[in-house]
Amino acid sequence: MAFNEGSNLDPSQVEDRRGRGAGPAVAIGGGGLGLVVVVVALLLGIDPSSVINSAPPSSVPQGSSGSSSSLEEQCRTGADANARADCRVVGFVNSIQSYWTDEFASRGERYTPARLVLFTGATQAAGCGYASSAVGPFYCPEDQQVYLDLDFFQELSTRFGAQGGSFAEAYVVAHEYGHHIQDLSGVLDSSAGARDTGPTSGAVQTELQADCLAGVWINHATDTGYLKPVTDEEIAQSLDAAAAVGDDRIQQESQGYVSPESWTHGSSEQRQMALKDGVQSGDLATCSTPGW
Repeated sequence: MAFNEGSNLDPSQVEDRRGRGAGPAVAIGGGGLGLVVVVVALLLGIDPSSVINSAPPSSVPQGSSGSSSSLEEQCRTGADANARADCRVVGFVNSIQSYWTDEFASRGERYTPARLVLFTGATQAAGCGYASSAVGPFYCPEDQQVYLDLDFFQELSTRFGAQGGSFAEAYVVAHEYGHHIQDLSGVLDSSAGARDTGPTSGAVQTELQADCLAGVWINHATDTGYLKPVTDEEIAQSLDAAAAVGDDRIQQESQGYVSPESWTHGSSEQRQMALKDGVQSGDLATCSTPGW
């Protein structure tokens, strides 16, 4: 992906907690598959509070305050986004929030911005507790922030077999902001008590809707002014990433068989189709579900 070199970035939308001595990762969740189980359960999920420790080690910084000074110095333009992974995330966040701000305004509504928190290893989510990077990227409804360890992008390729590329990263970020849109629209409130699993479960439908919302942004990404025209190759990168984190593929690779009754995020095919629906239509209505 290429950003317009002269576009101005707003790094204040991203908080940088990297290198703040978050302490050792702790065991989360449980089960014989360890880390894989955690990632399967929470990869690109919405609320890790049920498996995140409420009490962090003493070395974990308390509170949600952080510094974005490094980003403010290093991530000023689209040229910086083309050169650095952290600046690229800033650019994605800026573009995503610019689109949703305009979309909400066109409906006579106000979009509430959500910060993305960059961390390394582990962090303290003000509303959801202590989180190890093992949970993968996540959105915390309680503090309305997105959390991301940049190392996940490497995991996406090495552990889950995605072909990689900057637009695979864009999909991950846009999916988490899809959960923020659901939160602002009340969809998360209506689905919060759902504990069912399986291909047609409420949990899966929530995740597929977030994929679709990510696709809607992809359709309009160029219009925000931050990005050059999105290419077919870049869209293919996002679709490949969506397939890589399908429940069926992860289960097959981690446990050697597929158990659809335990799906929480949807199959590779379901996730690709949901993302593709949003990309092709560019219309929020495409992603609508009862209660939207």
